[in-house]
Amino acid sequence: MDTTSEVYQGQFGEFTITERDRFGVIVYRSALVIAAVCFSVGALLVLLQPNNPQILNWLAWLYWGFALGLGVALWTIHIYLELLHRVLQLFWAIGAIASVGISFYFPEPLAIAIYDHPLALIGVGFMFAALTGIFFKESFCFNRFETKFLVPLLPVLILGHLVSLLPVAIEQSLLGTWAVLFMIFAIRKFGQEIPSDIGDKSVFAYLKSQNQQTV
Repeated sequence: MDTTSEVYQGQFGEFTITERDRFGVIVYRSALVIAAVCFSVGALLVLLQPNNPQILNWLAWLYWGFALGLGVALWTIHIYLELLHRVLQLFWAIGAIASVGISFYFPEPLAIAIYDHPLALIGVGFMFAALTGIFFKESFCFNRFETKFLVPLLPVLILGHLVSLLPVAIEQSLLGTWAVLFMIFAIRKFGQEIPSDIGDKSVFAYLKSQNQQTV
């Protein structure tokens, strides 16, 4: 059973934060760490051993670990605008479905298929768009310096590769920067007060009541 804690004064009334709320934040932050570790390890392998075929299977598992962590994070994140929350979840689903399709359609391993066929990024890119949405939300709500760089970095790297605009050296630099900043972001989340990630529950209640009135 949930136990209540301190009573908070929100914009639209008082609210309490339950143990379930706190657990949800812990799950959210843990999922971000899993996604960040999987992505960063994969990026490190690509940057340090780009011509080693033995890492391809590892990259596939790391990618799916990243995708799973991101999916859980999107399920447990608190966003006031429900429509935006659902759009980010839809983006993740499109990216996941596209990734499965690419895995079956192309004979080469997933990482090679995505890299050698930039058009595959049109589908897979939706997953990274969902990740960018998380970074944007965190930047807007908490003014984190790392997310301010990550928000423009992701589309620049992905779109740059999609249209073959960026030299390989620039892509490698951006990928390494992405991996480092992602890890910094995920680790710093655990030093943040839990209530801040829950937000003002009175706003959620108000928005829910407004939606119910319009139905």
